[in-house]
Amino acid sequence: MNKVLFHRRKLLQTGLALGASLVVPATRAHEFFSKNLTVIHPWTRATAEGATSAIVSMTFEDVIHSDHLIGAQTPVATSAELGGEGAGPLFDFLIPEGQNAELSEGGVYLRLLGLKHPLLLAREYPMTLIFASGGAIRAALLIDYPAAA
Repeated sequence: MNKVLFHRRKLLQTGLALGASLVVPATRAHEFFSKNLTVIHPWTRATAEGATSAIVSMTFEDVIHSDHLIGAQTPVATSAELGGEGAGPLFDFLIPEGQNAELSEGGVYLRLLGLKHPLLLAREYPMTLIFASGGAIRAALLIDYPAAA
């Protein structure tokens, strides 16, 4: 009798695990698409109380036709600009056809200005990226760990 109960319990556990895997959505990639390219994982670091800016990183892949990132908007900041090594005075980031391009802390980056509140760890905030050819893409900005002191 115990052996039958054990098999039933194991069968029930297996069935519940399978059912849960069908109900819980699969981990989604943090990708956003335009007609010309794919935006991969826009993110920034958590900010402290009183911070006025944040550096945003992301990668552009699957570039079918060259495009230019010409703007960004989010309700968490009053404006955005490009900064870092090689950034010019205009908001114009070239994303060449057939190549991956990256905005990162170590090169050209997107900087959010006039933060309206601290960006909290593990939160996600809406953001719109504006491309010259691809138009506007609604994306999500993920907040990661702050930089080590």
